[in-house]
Amino acid sequence: MTIRAARPGDVAEIHRMVVDLAEYERAAEQVASSPADLSAALFADNPAVFCQVANGVDGLDGFALWYVTYSTWTGRHGIWVEDLYVRPEQRGRGVGRALLAALAAECERRGYRRLEWWVLDWNEPALAFYDSLGAIAMSEWTVQRVAGAPLAALGQEAR
Repeated sequence: MTIRAARPGDVAEIHRMVVDLAEYERAAEQVASSPADLSAALFADNPAVFCQVANGVDGLDGFALWYVTYSTWTGRHGIWVEDLYVRPEQRGRGVGRALLAALAAECERRGYRRLEWWVLDWNEPALAFYDSLGAIAMSEWTVQRVAGAPLAALGQEAR
């Protein structure tokens, strides 16, 4: 297995894993993206989204899709992992750790001070894995989201 940047030929397989992840997270109906959307985001002239893949013997074993963040508290950028996914048959073989290690190395190379992501509170295997890496649960913070009709209504206030 090798960790490398995603290539255009990987997009269909990455998108399939995005759908698999959404199914695992009990939210498959929320996936509105297409492989074309993913390709446009990853391979734009100035992309704002990036992806590392774990390339195995028989194809991709997993992926980490990420983007750059900024913290006013640290005064530096960081990496936000939007999705980390390892195919079920590859779990426990170091694929997830290798993907996160590659992102940690990217943080170090760029002088970034944070590597962050969300995890569902019921995903005990993932929570245990992240704990083994030394990740700290930010339990005092809650996620807020405005989407759909409330997003449109709020946007109308600016017009």
